[in-house]
Amino acid sequence: MATTWSSLGAKESPESKSSPPERSTLGILSFLSEQDLSDLRPLLQNVSPRIMDLVANWYQLYKLQYHERRSLTEAEFQQLFGISLLKSTRSLLDDRVDDYASEVRRLGVALAQREVPFEEVALVHLYWTMGMRIFADSGAFDPAVYRAFEKLNYVRMTLLGDAYFRYWTAEQGVRISEVEREAARIPPEERSQFRGLIGASLPMRALYRRIESAGQTRGTVLIVGESGTGKELVARAIHECGADAGAPFVALNCAALPTHLIESELFGYRRGAFSGANTDYLGLFRAAEGGTLFLDEITEMSAETQSKLLRAVQERKVRPVGATSELAVNVRLVASTNRDPNAAVHSGHLRQDLYYRLQASVLMVPALRDRIEDIPLLARHFIRIFNERIPQREPVTNIEQAALDSMQRHQWPGNVRELSNVIEGAFTFGNSAIIRVEDLTTLSGGTITAPLSSDAPPAHSTHAIPPQSPIASRARFDEMERELIVRTLEKTGGNKSRAAHLLGISRKRLYSRIERYGLE
Repeated sequence: MATTWSSLGAKESPESKSSPPERSTLGILSFLSEQDLSDLRPLLQNVSPRIMDLVANWYQLYKLQYHERRSLTEAEFQQLFGISLLKSTRSLLDDRVDDYASEVRRLGVALAQREVPFEEVALVHLYWTMGMRIFADSGAFDPAVYRAFEKLNYVRMTLLGDAYFRYWTAEQGVRISEVEREAARIPPEERSQFRGLIGASLPMRALYRRIESAGQTRGTVLIVGESGTGKELVARAIHECGADAGAPFVALNCAALPTHLIESELFGYRRGAFSGANTDYLGLFRAAEGGTLFLDEITEMSAETQSKLLRAVQERKVRPVGATSELAVNVRLVASTNRDPNAAVHSGHLRQDLYYRLQASVLMVPALRDRIEDIPLLARHFIRIFNERIPQREPVTNIEQAALDSMQRHQWPGNVRELSNVIEGAFTFGNSAIIRVEDLTTLSGGTITAPLSSDAPPAHSTHAIPPQSPIASRARFDEMERELIVRTLEKTGGNKSRAAHLLGISRKRLYSRIERYGLE
């Protein structure tokens, strides 16, 4: 039997407290009385035959507002809003309260399933409100009709919004649980570090995959990244991923040697080739035989030496300084630079032909400011290291959250190397087992930006907003959605098509969310 308006006028019974969540919103209908419905009946009868025309006008306003960013086509708009308004209006006219509530709730779920942003839902509800008021104005002004309409407006939006967000909360809970179950199968160490590299962020996971791919070949590799990002660690990881992991790994910082010495270091020399050459010198190419030669900051090498390096890589032969013949070598070359390779070519710091050779496999190492979520992992990693290196000091057992928040606000121009130095400085100047904000100093003696007070929340915290406010609810929803997308992208290895499929959304919608939350 259909629920009547009078049956909803009473307070909820104790039994209703345990009713399913989707039915709990029926209590909101008690806000309307039989008299309100009676007052609304002429207005509803006037609107009912014109609903589809109204919806067509609303779509034009909606299209004008959102242009190409709108979520719904005209057909979808009319199907969703037009049919729903027809059904819900008839239910009101027939005094079928439960059918009315079910239809409005069904519309909320359908909009959530299609991932229509709630701002668009609210805008269309505003069109409905304005349209109904115009019809109310078409006759003699009646305060009772306006009062009843405002009550109906409140009831409709409450039912619609409740259904919309209940659906999203339930769906996100299921999806997060699925992703968490998948993540639980991955050993913790694989989630936070990889062959000496520390980080569980999406950029680092993508880097780990490229390292593994590069390690399976013997081709040349170019590593691009700012100073202090750990380019040599990346080169060692590539070497360790390959079949030649047991062979030598030899590294040379091209910026640390004068130009005239780099060639003899690389290719070796014969006794007597120049003053001071009292014995034969093997050279780094031959020292790395069967393994990997890593040339750090290759753009600091002269153009002439770069030319000889290119020939050595292509011909797999080197000619020691002072020798008359070439010697065969079997070495994989891994080079790095802290410059933009294309800009280095244009400025003459990198030969174009050498860059073309290295360009076959390029790995970009993210700056620390682009993976701030890894800072707590890195900080604790360096705490463990310095606890071992500085045994005479009282061991550091933790780092306070305010210090981590301050570190995550810092721009880190020196990247991971700077972070290591900051933690070492905290060991030097701190005097407790916990690293605090005041212990964080840079090598230049400056202090990392600290919060205004220890009670102030970090800039990205949602707790600065009263937790009961609508803004806080939306912030928590955004936080949950961002976390879901991050975990899904991690699960799919950054494959956006697969991530969109797992999330049940379009790729266009996923790209929009990635841009919104700064996940690129």
